[in-house]
Amino acid sequence: MSEAETPQSAALPREVEGPPGTASSREVEGPPGTASPREVVLVTGISGSGKSVALHALEDAGFFCVDNLPPELLREFLLLEHGRHDRRLAIAVDVRSAGSLPHLLPLIEQLRTEGTAIQVIFLDASTDALVRRFSETRRPHPLSAEVPADQPADQPNSRHALIDAIEIERQLLAELRELATIIDTSQLRTAQLRIWVRDMVRAGSNRLTLVFESFAFKYGVPLDADYVFDVRVLPNPYYVRELKALTGRDEPVADYLRAQPEVGEMLGQIEAFIARWLPAFESDQRSYLTVAIGCTGGQHRSVYFAQTLAERFRARSATLIRHRELDAR
Repeated sequence: MSEAETPQSAALPREVEGPPGTASSREVEGPPGTASPREVVLVTGISGSGKSVALHALEDAGFFCVDNLPPELLREFLLLEHGRHDRRLAIAVDVRSAGSLPHLLPLIEQLRTEGTAIQVIFLDASTDALVRRFSETRRPHPLSAEVPADQPADQPNSRHALIDAIEIERQLLAELRELATIIDTSQLRTAQLRIWVRDMVRAGSNRLTLVFESFAFKYGVPLDADYVFDVRVLPNPYYVRELKALTGRDEPVADYLRAQPEVGEMLGQIEAFIARWLPAFESDQRSYLTVAIGCTGGQHRSVYFAQTLAERFRARSATLIRHRELDAR
């Protein structure tokens, strides 16, 4: 996936409604003269992580999208849109406006204080994945000119320069990343990212959403995880011939795991931990809490845990389920 990649999945539904009480289902009131459109999604992140794909997904979902808006124009643009309450906005801001980024964080906080509901989505990916994508598309990194030349002109080290540019970008966006909901696109296909973005804006931003994500440790820990639980110590259905080709979403696998006492014990402990600290995260006005559960292949145990935990918490909180390895098939 790259910034230049054209989305290949089918168009998403034109209307995405959030749960009652979120910014997508009601107008947000603010003091006179402030900007308060119905819904504002700010898309940002590391170059090459899929921001163009995410913006296309939001456009297909009915958002009015603006790419690379200078941060100093954000307030004026929202004021211009103030009277159009039927139009949801998605705005992409990235390192191409590096000089204005220091002003963006206080502006976001000020707009939120005034009543504007802004949901910030930060797309990230591993450095290896980013280097591969830039190599495939042969596009220059926007900060390539910022990397000091430490090699003779006739012996350019393009990979080294690209990695340096990526690291500079990470430093410039570090504070904005802390403010945002993160999506790790390292292992995602274009269609998968479009679905995840759609689910995220559908959930809304005025209520904490629990995200349960299964993954395989052999492909790396998700960068967007707030908590990571390792279930590789539990009995593995992969070694049962009848269950090998199935997944944790299939009832025979679920029956097998439910029959293992240690599976129930670990599930109960993880559930108790999340339940104990969930009110604190809600009080902290977090929009998302991502709980990643990993096993060896991301097919059986971690999938079952993500499904079961989401079901147990559904009555208490908004929940999303992601299966990184299964969804990538």
